[in-house]
Amino acid sequence: MNMSFSRDMDDEYEKFIRRMNPPRVVIDNESCKNATVIRVDSANRHGILLEVVQILTDINLIITKAYISSDGNWFMDVFNVTDQDGNKILDEGILDYIRKSLGPESCFMPSIRSVGMKQSMDHTAIELTGSDRPGLLSEVSAVLRHLKCNVVNAEVWTHNTRAAAVMQVTDEETETAISDPERLSRIKSLLCNVLKGSNKSSLAKTVVSHSVTHTERRLHQMMFADRDYERTGGDVLDDRQRPNVDVVNWHDKDYSVVTIGCKDRPKLLFDTVCTLTDMDYVVFHANIDTLGPDSYQEYYIRHLDGSPVKSDAERQRVTQCLEAAIERRVSEGLKLELCTTDRVGLLSDVTRIFRENSLTVTRAEVTTKAGKAVNTFYVRDASGYPVDVKTIDSIRQVLGQTILKVKGNPDDSKPVSQESPTRFLFGGLFKSKSFVNFSLVRSYS
Repeated sequence: MNMSFSRDMDDEYEKFIRRMNPPRVVIDNESCKNATVIRVDSANRHGILLEVVQILTDINLIITKAYISSDGNWFMDVFNVTDQDGNKILDEGILDYIRKSLGPESCFMPSIRSVGMKQSMDHTAIELTGSDRPGLLSEVSAVLRHLKCNVVNAEVWTHNTRAAAVMQVTDEETETAISDPERLSRIKSLLCNVLKGSNKSSLAKTVVSHSVTHTERRLHQMMFADRDYERTGGDVLDDRQRPNVDVVNWHDKDYSVVTIGCKDRPKLLFDTVCTLTDMDYVVFHANIDTLGPDSYQEYYIRHLDGSPVKSDAERQRVTQCLEAAIERRVSEGLKLELCTTDRVGLLSDVTRIFRENSLTVTRAEVTTKAGKAVNTFYVRDASGYPVDVKTIDSIRQVLGQTILKVKGNPDDSKPVSQESPTRFLFGGLFKSKSFVNFSLVRSYS
């Protein structure tokens, strides 16, 4: 059967099910004293949980608690959410957006195959993956400036000696997407050379397109494909510095149960659900809770083929991938925020100054809105020492005291202290002796 025809049939079936069972969204600001409660009921399908979580996190809501149930043909979720300051959501504009995005007025987020995908003639998207090294972002930015490309938006992650970036660029003169095939080929070639550096045998990948994807989900996919979850001999993290991830099998119900304990942070739920979804696992039940600075997540999962985790090797892979998903967005380094009038070459100039002062960028978010550049950088000393205050003062004198602001030291990234390897939030369900607990053996090469 033609695959395109098959997908069209699947989409039409999903639309039919939706018309017969329209989703229902209830927003409650009364029952919980410190959070807004959002209830979502809908016909179930693979990926729907990720779509809902994505919509809530994309508007910067903090999910403090959640209960998920989708065992069967119906999907029922309850989320406790606040704004960034820990307050209930009272803005009618935001509440109306949630109702429209999750309720019957929406197309309920097209199928997971195409979430966030659309063509854009406003900019050209560049995806980069390769080995991380000090000054890499500066080198990439310099090449783009030399090629007369203006970076309007970008997000850069580094993890476990690997780096990934999604950058949106425009032509310096026309301020539109770059469409000339020869020019695009040259951009790809030069950027690939930069990513390889002096090691021409190292793995590097550059993709140029006019498609727009959900940036954060795409970064997870790129780093997963680059196998950043595999620990290397130079990995300096010990077990105490990693999230506590445990996988057990519940044979009575044919579930694998994944429990995660770690320090809470924004978008943590998105990162873990995104990873499980992209690894083709289905979440049937889940309970999410935050206690002070700590987060506890519990997922009841099966593979798309209906099977639980089948082997110790698969269990270890799930563990490693979830650890990596959580660690990728951990803010390592000093947080700097730059806000100024946008101009061509701004990113190149700023990152060059960082590099000249022996600072390396571990994570970056670059945005341009109404002619204003709002950029966030997490930086570390290239030699591994704490960032010297005098270095930051020197950089601020060059860039401008009001343009570059220091947002304080990064959050402590130490993991949640666990007295036992597994803490079940559905405690009453686990009195059966039919669990098989694979003991976790971390032996990374």
